[in-house]
Amino acid sequence: MLNKIQKNLSVAIAVLLVMGCQTNPIKQGNDSQHTNASVNMNSTLWLQTAAEFKAHALQSYLTAQRVLPAVLKDTTTSAELQQQNFAHLSPAIVLDVDETVLDNSPYQAQLVLDNKTFDINTWDQWVAKRSAKAIPGAVEFINMAADYGIKIIYLTNRECIQRSTDGDDCPQLNDTLVNLQQVGIRGISIDDLMLKQQQPNWGSEKLSRRMEVAKRHRILMLFGDDLGDFLPAVKANITPQQRADLVNNYSDYWGRHWFVFGNPTYGSWLRILPGEAEDNLRGYE
Repeated sequence: MLNKIQKNLSVAIAVLLVMGCQTNPIKQGNDSQHTNASVNMNSTLWLQTAAEFKAHALQSYLTAQRVLPAVLKDTTTSAELQQQNFAHLSPAIVLDVDETVLDNSPYQAQLVLDNKTFDINTWDQWVAKRSAKAIPGAVEFINMAADYGIKIIYLTNRECIQRSTDGDDCPQLNDTLVNLQQVGIRGISIDDLMLKQQQPNWGSEKLSRRMEVAKRHRILMLFGDDLGDFLPAVKANITPQQRADLVNNYSDYWGRHWFVFGNPTYGSWLRILPGEAEDNLRGYE
């Protein structure tokens, strides 16, 4: 009898432990990383192990590589708010960094392994390691575009945070530069990077930074893993259907001027979901 009671108690404790790990996705926190680690395992596994992910990334960059000569010759622009007289401006390509050029899945994987959620301090420690690998196809495309004489600019929501009293208000700037250089990107300088809070009006909304680039360059292409890398006002006070409608409204841009990368681990797509995440699942009737 005692053995049976002990066995039942062990089962009950195990069930409670499992239930304790199965928490709902977190809706607050950093706008780029806010998913509970325990529900991110499959997403992170896909990024790290699926041949389909590599094929998807290569498909995007190779498509951009093939259409670039034609895009460079025409007089259109990829920016939604490019100033009117842009044809005379020098060409530029604007890329997000995380999950577009650099692969941060090891950070996500460590959160899953440690059963932890995103924390700005652990994220900053990862950035400081400068050890992220390149997304497949990114380096080859970027170097080829630079060989055409196109300016390559990186808009990232890696945030400027002072780590010590050494006077450096944005050590993340140099960390990101070194990491991009280490994966093989040629000719990049610190002036090519635009980080969150690097300037007072540079928040998580990237519109102000895109507008700054558009003053000096004709923006040929945009690359990112979030709709906010392409359009403004898509990270709050908007429904999933409204975002889907925006994708349709700009259908002529995708695959020619705009290139998006799948990121199931985090992003504004999750932040804007109404209610609890599971409430948005659609089963069959």
